[in-house]
Amino acid sequence: MNSDIRVAIIQTDLVWENPEENRRLLEAKINTISTEVDLIVLPEMFTSGFTMNPDAVAETMEGKTIAWLKDITKAKQMAIMGSLVVSENNNFYNRMVCVEPSGTITTYDKRHTFTLAGEHNVYTAGTEKVLFNYKGWRICPLVCYDLRFPVWARNVEDYDLLIYVANWPKVRIDAWDTLLKARAIENMTYCIGVNRVGLDGNNFEYSGHSAAYDVLGNRIDTLSENEEAIQIVTLEKSAIKKYREKLNFLNDRDQFNLI
Repeated sequence: MNSDIRVAIIQTDLVWENPEENRRLLEAKINTISTEVDLIVLPEMFTSGFTMNPDAVAETMEGKTIAWLKDITKAKQMAIMGSLVVSENNNFYNRMVCVEPSGTITTYDKRHTFTLAGEHNVYTAGTEKVLFNYKGWRICPLVCYDLRFPVWARNVEDYDLLIYVANWPKVRIDAWDTLLKARAIENMTYCIGVNRVGLDGNNFEYSGHSAAYDVLGNRIDTLSENEEAIQIVTLEKSAIKKYREKLNFLNDRDQFNLI
């Protein structure tokens, strides 16, 4: 299948440690999307903000947020992605979920926990890179701090779309901008990053800078910084094939195994 897909990026503020209110506000934003889209992407920890207090917000995979996502995706016939705090087997995870209209759920647990904030002391790190197929696209989901580690994202599987969700603070936003573009270029893939805006409960400021890049590193969105916004971008499957066959850069990539 060579069909294009339309992705809605939701750049939003988050209510600190309040899943019910975040679900309400996000549903209102989702309901404003009047054009047809295939996939909606929400920020990291979209039910709570980037909290180190998981006891206050953690849910199971049978909890209210997963049920809410299933209801919306089924009603609107579009998939939704984002991360939330999940409790499982006596551990807490910063877990990316992708819920499809069919009810299929793909999960990815954040591999690189953010040691500067002590995330490694609170959340269990994931161990597996995850790829999934949706509407003919091979998608690689990653979370925030993963962006700083290119080996983990290296496109050895010929995936088509790399998606990062984040709570990336304004003070280091230049790194976010630079690395998102780099991941697109080095992997010859579409790369989308969705970051929040506003202040969190620790008074860290977030300026958004959500963005979408094509396989050559050209920015294809028009999102502004510091503002809540929804941007829909169209990703062209034919462009991936065209430039990979023309330039063949991935054919020269280094071979390695993660240990």
